[in-house]
Amino acid sequence: MHHGDAVGPEVDPQRPLSSVGRAAAERLAGLAAQRGVKPDVVWHSGKLRARQTAELFWKACNPLAPITAERGLLPDDPPQWIHDRLTGETRSVLIASHMPYLPKLLAMLTGTGDAMSFPLHGCVALEVDGEIWKEVWRLGS
Repeated sequence: MHHGDAVGPEVDPQRPLSSVGRAAAERLAGLAAQRGVKPDVVWHSGKLRARQTAELFWKACNPLAPITAERGLLPDDPPQWIHDRLTGETRSVLIASHMPYLPKLLAMLTGTGDAMSFPLHGCVALEVDGEIWKEVWRLGS
């Protein structure tokens, strides 16, 4: 999940979700829950806007799942770190992160080589079969 729309740094340097971003993220979280999304764990980058987005999905999809800030999900982090963590992961993981990180991670997981498009303030659902990740669906804001 790409975090919802955030206020600009001139409004608040911590960049929380805007009212529009919060509403859109709540709507997407509800749609994800309707599609049966029930993550075992929820990871976010630790930045306020990603944490707020993750919390909205956590509440809508599985409020019993652990929700944590994880190293390796910041905008300029190498996606290889999370790719390696996901390799062999048996739990379903919901990730709330940033651009340009998410298109790079998506490309790495699906093996496309080039960064694929990732919906701005949207989400992409993947499933893994062995070592092959496939896109199942995507939602835009």
